[in-house]
Amino acid sequence: MSASLVSAPTGRELVSAAADSLLDPLGRALAGQVQWWELPGHPERWPVAVLGEGPPLLLLHGFDSSFLEFRRLAPLLATRHRLLIPDLHGFGFCPRPAERDYTPEAVLQHLEALLEAFDRQGLAAEQRLGLIGASMGGAVAVALARRQPGRFERLLLLAPAGLTGRPMPLPPLLDGLGVRFLALPKVRGGLCRSAFADPDRDVGPAELEIASLHLRAPGWAEALRRFARSGGFAGCGAPLPPQPLAVLWGADDRILRAPQKQAAQALLGSRITELAACGHLPHIDQPERVAAAWRAGA
Repeated sequence: MSASLVSAPTGRELVSAAADSLLDPLGRALAGQVQWWELPGHPERWPVAVLGEGPPLLLLHGFDSSFLEFRRLAPLLATRHRLLIPDLHGFGFCPRPAERDYTPEAVLQHLEALLEAFDRQGLAAEQRLGLIGASMGGAVAVALARRQPGRFERLLLLAPAGLTGRPMPLPPLLDGLGVRFLALPKVRGGLCRSAFADPDRDVGPAELEIASLHLRAPGWAEALRRFARSGGFAGCGAPLPPQPLAVLWGADDRILRAPQKQAAQALLGSRITELAACGHLPHIDQPERVAAAWRAGA
């Protein structure tokens, strides 16, 4: 058959294949826990990994990533919690309907629809959720907790990005160029390496595979371009939500620049704990420390 007649795999097909063939066994296991949910007001079905038993805990991944980001942390938390790990709207393996907006507001509305779906399935009804957000997911968590103060018990932010500053929308042409740049294999590999404290030790084919797999999902480039045009999440931290909040970030974080960390320090103060020998991904570099911090109520 001609290559031009072969359809690109859907997000659902990519996740199904990942459950069978990812190099990382923890990634395979987490992909195998994905359910495809109908959400109020949203067409198609949407991915959310559901695993574990206990009080519900919602985990939110970072920019241009997917639920697979939590592959090392999830099994440590699932012994005590019912984990709910969605792909954020416009990211990961989500469907990307052309008529939808790809903005921070759309991300938050999608999560509110998820919360409604959780209630309908009895997974979170009458229970407040815990909330963990990583990188951009930290800004999303803060904004969501502020909008839904009665839904969340406490928050843990992992190297949060987007709490300070202001939105900087990319103008036409530059948004498309930026997306094409992000898709280059060498760029992708470099970004993956920069997220780890010790990339020579910790970054290999398994990590590179997971960092790039979702780029094959239909509509990835267009949705990311439109999100960049919106300016993304920035300046989302003030005012902080009313729930108890703690922050973990790495001493060797090369993604968050010094001015960003200084601004976040001014906002968050003593809520921050810095982890030695840790990069921008505490939940991957040091998942045991993150799980212990959550269990201790950090």
